[in-house]
Amino acid sequence: MASPFDLADTTAYRVWRDARLAAYPRSVEDLFVPVADPRALSPAERQALAAAVARANMVFYAAPHLPAADKSLPKKLGEQLGLFRLEGNYLADEDGLSSITPSADETSARGDYIPYTHKPINWHTDGYYNALDKRILGMSLHCAQDAEDGGENALLDHEIAYIQLRDTHPDYVAALMQPDAMTIPARMDDDNIARAEQSGPVFSIDPAAGFLHMRYTARTRSIVWKADTTTQAAVKTLTEILADSEYTLSARMTPGVGLICNNVLHTRSAFSDSPGKRRLLYRGRYYDRLRFDLASSAHPA
Repeated sequence: MASPFDLADTTAYRVWRDARLAAYPRSVEDLFVPVADPRALSPAERQALAAAVARANMVFYAAPHLPAADKSLPKKLGEQLGLFRLEGNYLADEDGLSSITPSADETSARGDYIPYTHKPINWHTDGYYNALDKRILGMSLHCAQDAEDGGENALLDHEIAYIQLRDTHPDYVAALMQPDAMTIPARMDDDNIARAEQSGPVFSIDPAAGFLHMRYTARTRSIVWKADTTTQAAVKTLTEILADSEYTLSARMTPGVGLICNNVLHTRSAFSDSPGKRRLLYRGRYYDRLRFDLASSAHPA
């Protein structure tokens, strides 16, 4: 079967590329879908969410009329769209979602990680350091409280980044598909190794379903790129694309607004809180991709 991600099949790629770029939204407002109750989607709401994801691999739902701090909103919505297998990392809450808010104690375990600070976060996909059998395919963010100032997210569909890099130089895509293109060194703690060294590709194709997956971080510390000339040039070019892509979308989520996506590229700007406005987002990382063919929130067969 023809695949647009086959570097030797330029015809399939061109057809897919032209359709993706033509459909891609140029305004983030095109990806906002009002939802009466995220825990019980109507057929029309499901269709609207599906249409947005088809265009950009992501969609924002908006339910500002409901209590924003209710964690069942993102969790139940995700389950209706095929997101069941939460990663549940060791900093996550008991229900598997992570409460992303600045740590009050900078010496705590959470204070060691940038998401739990007021600092900006550069371009990345979630779980880029995971083993290949634990790929993060779906991701959700739900805003329970926005910051006093800042905290915007820039977003870019990873398929669009692939297109821009392939249009620049197909060999760069091939380089970033190498199984040792990007290596995350082992993370050490008081008990020695907390996470083993992990090498893998930036771009990979799911062998069963044929979709494109991306694992990437723009950070320059705790990452090792393959030293060959083509890979180094590919990394530099991808960095330049992300710094100035015309397809980047930006949004500042407010209470009751959430993002669900197939783990697209995203950033976060720095922010400041006040006693009455302390930024709090609930994040879900899933081993599932979004699905819109489920009749209910029952687990797929």
